[in-house]
Amino acid sequence: MTAIYLTQVLHRAVQQVPDKPATICAGRSRSFRQLAERASRVAGMLRGLDVHAGDRVAILARNSDSYVELLLGIWWVGAVAVPLNARWSVGEVAYSLADCAAAVLVVDDFLLQLVDEIRSIATHVRHVVHVGDASPAAGIIPYEPLVSSSSAITDDRRGDDELAAILYTGGTTGSPKGVMLSHANLCGGATARLAEMFSPRDTVVLLVTPLFHVSGLFRLVMQLVLGASNVIEPGFRPDAVIEAIERHGVTDIVLVPSMLQMLLEEPTFDAGRLSSLQRLSYGGSPMPPALLDRAMQALPHVGFCSSYGMTESSGVVSVLGPFTVADREAMGKRSRSVGRVGLGAELRILDAEGCDVPPGTVGEIVLRGAAVMKGYWNKPAETAAALREGWLHTGDAGWRDEEGHIYVADRLKDMVITGGENVYSAEVEAVLIAHPAVSACAVIGVPSAQWGEAVHAVVVLRPGTHADSQSLRDHCRTRLAGYKCPQTVDFVDGLPLSAAGKVLKRRLRDEHVSRATA
Repeated sequence: MTAIYLTQVLHRAVQQVPDKPATICAGRSRSFRQLAERASRVAGMLRGLDVHAGDRVAILARNSDSYVELLLGIWWVGAVAVPLNARWSVGEVAYSLADCAAAVLVVDDFLLQLVDEIRSIATHVRHVVHVGDASPAAGIIPYEPLVSSSSAITDDRRGDDELAAILYTGGTTGSPKGVMLSHANLCGGATARLAEMFSPRDTVVLLVTPLFHVSGLFRLVMQLVLGASNVIEPGFRPDAVIEAIERHGVTDIVLVPSMLQMLLEEPTFDAGRLSSLQRLSYGGSPMPPALLDRAMQALPHVGFCSSYGMTESSGVVSVLGPFTVADREAMGKRSRSVGRVGLGAELRILDAEGCDVPPGTVGEIVLRGAAVMKGYWNKPAETAAALREGWLHTGDAGWRDEEGHIYVADRLKDMVITGGENVYSAEVEAVLIAHPAVSACAVIGVPSAQWGEAVHAVVVLRPGTHADSQSLRDHCRTRLAGYKCPQTVDFVDGLPLSAAGKVLKRRLRDEHVSRATA
């Protein structure tokens, strides 16, 4: 008998809070009762398209209430959801569709123009469904008429260790890898997180991180477990975020540091308009202390939560907080940690030989537990490299203090080794961002004949300010050892960001090498 399945929490919400808003999007509000009815019809639509248990259904779209009901309808029919990165190239999308042998592709208005090119490459996709207001070309099935005319079907209630989703990661360093997450991974991970850090049922979350990213999907599952409301924005626009928080009384939001910085720099930012906000969770990349200080001073009524996790761990495995600016001094250096490992997970920090390191020593973070992925779809070698003796090797460098608080130093691949010394890019970035002229920055290692690698900074300046390479290096030397300071600096108008708001450092490295060899 199935014990854990992702539609179970929807059935529970219908029993307990049937008329409560489940989704609020684009002027529409749908209750949990309506969401369940829509999900059952989406499942009927998929069954009519010959989708059965285990088949893969891909979604190439921005966040919407339709996206939520699609996910639930896919799980209702026993199929596997494949949320695809809406900012990928046609080649990356087509590769992923072919890799997972998707039976159906659902696209929205924003990506409809790519369909012909995608279909010319991904010829195995049986059906393309369009959700939105535009008029699709011949051969593309309109979503809303088909859902409305489809009959509701009985929930398959497939779950436990069965595959629920394939989330593709990468795409900038070779072929994307499909992370296989089960019903138990996603539902169990969300339940463990809620058991450790209480969230009331009147929580109203603003879903602005992409649902094709684990942070957005994980938060959606948490809200479904709670039976709580989701306000949905198609993507991150600071002015729209402020408007949505004010209009809908949003209490919770998840942002990556780059999004938080853009929010603070939005001309319409006014803490008074964000008076309903109670908790702000951040993660995905290191949080510069100067940015955290600025955010906490600007939003003194908000509890901040630092988190750590990844796609391969189904989302969050550790959380610190919530803590306010009033708590910060008493916390000391702990406010820079990502908390302690949560329920249902184990964490170790290992050296290069696979031995545990003592507190305070940097090593690779490894994890195991119920939320850890099943593996990479169709990639046994990569799965074996990541999952060794039951432990997920994260590729993250970090350390743990005597009380078990975890500190993430850097991605191992982003660590710069210069003259035999290890330089963690996040540490240098935290110093650079504290300079009054620096709006954003990224630190990478670039080839050096003398040192093997040199520390290189890519910097975006604030409008109306000035700084040069020497002044930034002088600033860094007041806080960092000389070998950690950038040897070279590029000034740019903006940093390349992923759809989840992370800086694409591989692209910066490639661009630097291309210029150097041109």
